[in-house]
Amino acid sequence: MVEFQASVTDLLSEKPRTGLRPLRHAKSGKSMSQSLWLNNNVLNDLRDFNHVVSQLLEHPENLAWIDLSFNDLTSIDPVLTTFFNLSVLYLHGNSIQRLGEVNKLAVLPRLRSLTLHGNPIEEENGYRQYVLCTLPRITTFDFSGVTKADRTTAEVWKRMNIKPRKVWIKHNAL
Repeated sequence: MVEFQASVTDLLSEKPRTGLRPLRHAKSGKSMSQSLWLNNNVLNDLRDFNHVVSQLLEHPENLAWIDLSFNDLTSIDPVLTTFFNLSVLYLHGNSIQRLGEVNKLAVLPRLRSLTLHGNPIEEENGYRQYVLCTLPRITTFDFSGVTKADRTTAEVWKRMNIKPRKVWIKHNAL
């Protein structure tokens, strides 16, 4: 965890706080961690995120947990979708305004836990249902387990609120 960074590149000059377990390092000096906790800062974008992560972590492709809670992010940066092993993503307490931003996360095959509460999108009608429809593999959302009843409610909500895309069928004239 790093305190009060305004830019992702500021991380390169910070020393990580020690946790319960000692941080393991590779021979290169890079961290062997699979998590990155950048919560409680003033980040408003993730410019250079891939570069910084590759400088800090020996195996950035193994990144499984990213905590960006309590920052000033206004959108979900597409760079987050490049971490295919990501299973936990905390984005609560930011300034994400458009519910459609959640669509970007649908490409993450292992994403199971997501937080978005404390963002302006939380006030939109159907917030929980929209997220659960868009990300059907999520098992924990906003620190609450996703139940069968949640999934059923989300499906009903989807049928009532999201118009299916029209599929144009090309008829071959013989």
